[in-house]
Amino acid sequence: MKINIPRIITVSSGKGGVGKTNFVTNIALIFRSMQKRVLLMDADIGLSNIDIMFGIAPKYNIKHLISGEKSMADIIVKTSEGIDIIPASSGMRDLTQLGIEQKMKIIQALEDLNSDYDIFLIDTGAGISDNVTFFCSAAHDNIIIVTPEPTSIADAYALIKILYREHQEKNFRIVVNNTKNNKEARETFKKLSMVTERFLGITLDWLGALPYDEKIKYAIIEQKPYINLYPTSEFSRKLTEIAKQFLQKEVDLLKGGMQFFLKKALTT
Repeated sequence: MKINIPRIITVSSGKGGVGKTNFVTNIALIFRSMQKRVLLMDADIGLSNIDIMFGIAPKYNIKHLISGEKSMADIIVKTSEGIDIIPASSGMRDLTQLGIEQKMKIIQALEDLNSDYDIFLIDTGAGISDNVTFFCSAAHDNIIIVTPEPTSIADAYALIKILYREHQEKNFRIVVNNTKNNKEARETFKKLSMVTERFLGITLDWLGALPYDEKIKYAIIEQKPYINLYPTSEFSRKLTEIAKQFLQKEVDLLKGGMQFFLKKALTT
C-alpha cells in the first residue's frame, strides 16, 4: 500500500508585518478548495496569530502537547472551512526557543499524522531564531514573503543567508507582497536576487506578487479569512494563481518529511 507523504511548506519572512500570516491563512483555504487535505501549524510558538485570523479560540495548544498534558489529536482544531490547525501558545517566552526534547515531542506527534494530509503548511515566526531555522531546514519548500521596503529585503536576505550557510538550504520561493504594481514587484525581487547570487551563489525562484489591499486589515479586524470576504478581488485572484503555480512545481517528497524532521530535532 502506498504511504501518503505530505508536502511540507514553510512560510517565513525576515521581518514582521509583511503579511506572512495573512498569506498562509488564505493560501491554505485555496489549497483546500483544490481538494487538498491541509494541516496548518502556527509555528510562531510563543505568539498565536492563526487562530485570530480564523476567528477561533482553541481550548488547547502546542504548550499542552509539549507539557504532555494533551496529544496532538487533542489540540488540533478543525475549522468550518475544512482546515486543521495546530494552534500556538500566546505569551509563552519559554517556547520561543525550543530545546531538543521539546522538538522531539512535536516531531514524534507529527509523524503519526503523515498519511492524513496532502499539505502541511507551517507559519513560522519572523526573523532568524532557532525555531524558524529549524522548521525551514526540514521542509520541502521554503516560501519567503518580502515587501518593497528596504528593511524587508535586507532581513529576507539575512534569513536566506542563515539557512544556506548553516543548514545548506538552496531552494527559496519568493512572494513579493504589498506591491503597487508588477514593476515594483519585479524590482524588489531583482534586488533580493542580485545580492543572493553575488554573495551566496544561489538563484531564487520567483513565485509571484500580491497587490496592496486596504481591505486586508478589515478582514483581520473581522477575524475572517480575506478570501472568504473578497473572493473576486485582485488579491484573491493573484493568490489563487500563486497556489496553482506552486502545486505545479514538483519536489522530492522523500527528501524531507517527518523522518527528516526527526533527524533535524536531534541535530539542530
